[in-house]
Amino acid sequence: MTCARPAPALRRYVGSYTGFDLRGFPAGVHCGPPSRVLTAVISLSGPLEVAAGVGDGSPVMRFGSVAGGLMCRSVAIHHDGRQEGVQVSLTPLGARAVYGMPAAVLAHRLVPLEELLGALGVELVDRLRAASTWAARFTVLDELLLRAVGRGAGGDPVARMRPEVAEAWRRLVAARGRVRVGAVAEELGWSRRYLTERFRGEVGLSPKTFARVLRFEHAHELATTHDPLPWADVATASGYADQAHLVREWSEFTGSSPTAWRRGEVLLGTG
Repeated sequence: MTCARPAPALRRYVGSYTGFDLRGFPAGVHCGPPSRVLTAVISLSGPLEVAAGVGDGSPVMRFGSVAGGLMCRSVAIHHDGRQEGVQVSLTPLGARAVYGMPAAVLAHRLVPLEELLGALGVELVDRLRAASTWAARFTVLDELLLRAVGRGAGGDPVARMRPEVAEAWRRLVAARGRVRVGAVAEELGWSRRYLTERFRGEVGLSPKTFARVLRFEHAHELATTHDPLPWADVATASGYADQAHLVREWSEFTGSSPTAWRRGEVLLGTG
């Protein structure tokens, strides 16, 4: 796996690029966990087979490239032991800048990337597949995403998002979800109810649910290191009341217990 930062002009919209070429694994289902970012994936090999839920009967859909909104459950990525592609992580502000819509429109959804970007999306996929190195692919991403942002230059996407919502998002992310939503609302001069309505209308999740996603994201990071902590220590470090609290949240977000998830995740340790 190879990671890169986008061009400076994109960094408030795009968190990172990741190129991946995974092979030699047993076929299975990879659990793509919820996180703070909106994810777009462009396959460089066969179609992506993805379901918008794990073990819940969600239909498996095929995509050459796919964009997803913020989720409060994992997606199921079916694979034959090989995956090759590029992943782009967008901030909620990036949804406005790149796709021309609030992140809330895409919440809990998987959409073909070309449906959001039109001809620009088709060109992006074609040029990524034609490039022969990760550096060249990341350069293509910079060029095409800057064009996507530029074609919406008639209005600054920052100005279209309420600054209080952007600040609430920043504070929740900085605290990894370990902050009271009521306290954030009070500091912003809003009621908790008003913040919740405005935040959900922009991001797609309530501040409380987003904070839960952030705590889970931290726990997931700790659990996927090459020398993972015991589950009780993961729970403490990521802000859960106890291990039982972690187990309940993990089961809700992934469809299985932490132990069962670790046993079944064949791509564990790849990043």
